[in-house]
Amino acid sequence: MHTQPHSDSLPAQFSIIHSKGTLDWAYATFILASSAAVMDKRVELFFSFYGLQCLLKDTRGLKVSPLGRPDMIIRSPHGPDWFKRIDWNRALPGMVWTLPGMATLVTHGFKKQMARQGQMPIAELRALCLELGVKMTACQMTVDLFGFEADDFIDGIEFAGAPTYFVHTPENQSLFI
Repeated sequence: MHTQPHSDSLPAQFSIIHSKGTLDWAYATFILASSAAVMDKRVELFFSFYGLQCLLKDTRGLKVSPLGRPDMIIRSPHGPDWFKRIDWNRALPGMVWTLPGMATLVTHGFKKQMARQGQMPIAELRALCLELGVKMTACQMTVDLFGFEADDFIDGIEFAGAPTYFVHTPENQSLFI
């Protein structure tokens, strides 16, 4: 499905090692990747461990959770402006985020906020990356470790081990997310 082939004639490379399986981290990776691809950089993404969740056909399992993340800002997508400005992660005790359904509630709010910012749903953003020629590789060792099959993943990705990834990526331009 790659419409822009990778070639060494592209001026620069950009690579990301993605190991997080949450929606907010997926957005960060795919926004950075699509931005770099639009700027004519050769982009390579390597998905390992929980990051494999971002390459599955079904993205409904990607959630956002503030549990153990005091740096996360949580604002309500609904209500009057004064209410939307409250950072609920700082206003409420951390124990609140352990209650059933809180990850679903926070994920709903996150998706609403991303839509308000003009961001497309994660599955569409991921597809855009592929259309822009972003190379996505799933860590074969992790695929085997977690018992996934190639059919569990979207079309257009590759499977390889970490050594293969490092052979094909720039020495000084890898970002670990």
